[in-house]
Amino acid sequence: MKLHELQPAEGSRKQRNRVGRGIGSGNGKTAGKGHKGQNARSGGGVRLGFEGGQTPLFRRLPKRGFTNINRKDYAIVNLDALNRFEDGTEITPALLIETGVVSKEKAGVKILANGKLEKKVTVKAHKFSSAAKEAIEAAGGTTEVI
Repeated sequence: MKLHELQPAEGSRKQRNRVGRGIGSGNGKTAGKGHKGQNARSGGGVRLGFEGGQTPLFRRLPKRGFTNINRKDYAIVNLDALNRFEDGTEITPALLIETGVVSKEKAGVKILANGKLEKKVTVKAHKFSSAAKEAIEAAGGTTEVI
């Protein structure tokens, strides 16, 4: 095969449909829009969710719950993620972001007890679950609430 023989895979490249370009094209005259009506007009069409005047689905369904504007969302770190650090390391939120364990600090960092901790580390975080606190202290480490 030579460079001038290269061709795209069969059916991978399709010509676009040019509407309103004569009757021979099959999409001439009304350009596939039919005769008159809202959708035939320039700028015509209906807004998202409009059902022709029938009460739209989003208004028929009941409202449920609410969004608490005071909710705090914590960046969650499991114990097994702390095994990547050496013994005696002081783990802070800044270190967790730097090493890529969490991408954003959000409202703070919370340590949860998923997995097993094998290292003796000092962990500084905004919140700890009680099981995580016990597991860190059982491994010989210490916890500190910021």
